[in-house]
Amino acid sequence: MTDYRVKTLEYGHSQAAAFLKNLQDLVSIPSISTDPDHKDDMLRTANWLADHLRQIGMEHIQIYPTAGHPVVYADWLHAQAETVLIYGHYDVQPVEPLDEWHSGPFTPEVRGENLYGRGTSDMKGQIIAAISAIDSILKQGPLPVNVKFMLEGEEEIGSPHLAAFMQEHTDLLKADIALNPDAGMIAPDLPTIVYGLRGLAYFELRVYGPAHDLHSGIFGGVIHNPAQALCELIAGMHDNQGRVTLPGFYDRVRPLSEQERSELARLPMTDESYLEQTGSPITWGEAGYTSAERTGARPTLEIHGLLSGFTGKGSKTVIPAVAMVKLSSRLVPDQDPKEVYQQLLAYLHANAPKSIRWELIEMQGGKASMSDPNLPATQKLAKALETVWNKKPVYKREGGSIPVVGDMQEILGMDSVLTGFGLPSDNVHAPNEKLHLPTWYSGIDALIHFFYNMGEK
Repeated sequence: MTDYRVKTLEYGHSQAAAFLKNLQDLVSIPSISTDPDHKDDMLRTANWLADHLRQIGMEHIQIYPTAGHPVVYADWLHAQAETVLIYGHYDVQPVEPLDEWHSGPFTPEVRGENLYGRGTSDMKGQIIAAISAIDSILKQGPLPVNVKFMLEGEEEIGSPHLAAFMQEHTDLLKADIALNPDAGMIAPDLPTIVYGLRGLAYFELRVYGPAHDLHSGIFGGVIHNPAQALCELIAGMHDNQGRVTLPGFYDRVRPLSEQERSELARLPMTDESYLEQTGSPITWGEAGYTSAERTGARPTLEIHGLLSGFTGKGSKTVIPAVAMVKLSSRLVPDQDPKEVYQQLLAYLHANAPKSIRWELIEMQGGKASMSDPNLPATQKLAKALETVWNKKPVYKREGGSIPVVGDMQEILGMDSVLTGFGLPSDNVHAPNEKLHLPTWYSGIDALIHFFYNMGEK
C-alpha cells in the first residue's frame, strides 16, 4: 500500500466526526422533491452541496436549473487517467406518518451505532461518503483519477428531467465509468455489488359507474358497483401460480441461466430472512423461482393503493361512483414500460365489463438495466471492498429501480458500477430511517481504495 493511500486512510479516520457533522448538516435540510412547499429547500440543498464541493477543492461548480429541481455539477480533471462520473440524488421521500418517528426526521440524531433522519441512508449518506473520500485524497495530494459529480434532486419522483439534462450536456458529462453508490449492502459484513436493476412502469386505473354515489338499498343489485368491478379486474391480473396475466407480459423476459441462478443462490436472502424483515407469515410469489430470484430477476405487478366510497368512521351505505387503484410493474431487462402499458390496456379491453367505464393513466416509467460484472472498474471496486471487509463481495440483481443507470447507458454510452453502504434494516422510505455508522465509515475507506485503484494501470 502506497504512502499516499495510507496517509489518506489515516486522515479520513481522523476526520470521522467532521464527516458525520457534514452529513447531519445536509440531512437537516428537508429536501422533499415531491412537495411544492419544499421548493426553496431543494435549492438550499443544491447550494449547500455546491459550497461543500468548492470547499474540498472541486472545480467548475455549477447549479444547472431544470424544468424541476436543479442538478449540481462539479469536476476535477488534472489526472492523466480515466474519468469517473459520480452520481447522487439529494432529494428525499416524504416523512409521514410523523407520529411514528422517535426523533425529528430533519433533526438527525445519533443513537447507538446509527444516525437517524430522513435521507441518512437514501442517499445523502452515500453522497457524503463519496465526497469525504475525495476530500481525504485531496488533502494528501492530487487525485489519482479524474472525477465529475452529477447530483440531481428528482430521483424520488422518477428523475423526470434528468434525461433531458444529460442529452443537453453530453460533452460535459463524458466519462469512462459512472460510480453510483445508491445500491446498498445485504448485511454489515457482506459488501455488495449490484449488476442488475429492475425498471418501473407506474399507472393509475380509475373505474367509473353511476354519475354519483347511490343508495345501496335502492340500487344495490341493479347497478354494478365500481369498487367491486375494480377488485375483480385486479384479482384477475395474477393467476394461482403468482404469474401476471397481462397478454404478452413475459414475452421479452430473459430466462435465467443456470450460472446466474447458481450465483444468486449464494446470496444470504432466504425465505426466513425475508420473513424476519417483513413480519409476514409466509413468502409468496411466482412459482418455480426462489425469493432471491423473484426480487431481482423476475418482473412483478403490485398494488400500491386503493380508494373508493366511504372510508370514514361509522357506516354509510353507498354504491360509490368511482373507484381507483395505483399499481406498478417492476421490469427486467428487455421489457419496455410503453409495452407494459399497452399490455395492461389489452387486459382491460378484454376483461372490463360493459357495466363500467374505465381510464388508465400512464404516470412514470423506466427500463431495467444490466451491467457487466467483469468490467475493469467493477473489478477495481470489488478489490476495494475486499480490502476493507477482508472478504469478496457478492453480486446481486437489485429489485428496485434507479432510472439514471439505464439513461446513462442509452444517452451517455456509459456503464455504471453500483454499490452503497445502506442496509436492508435502514427503514428507507419509512419512519425512523437510519444509517449504520460503522458500515458507513468502512464505505468511505472502500471508496478511497476504489479511487486509488482506478488510477492504477
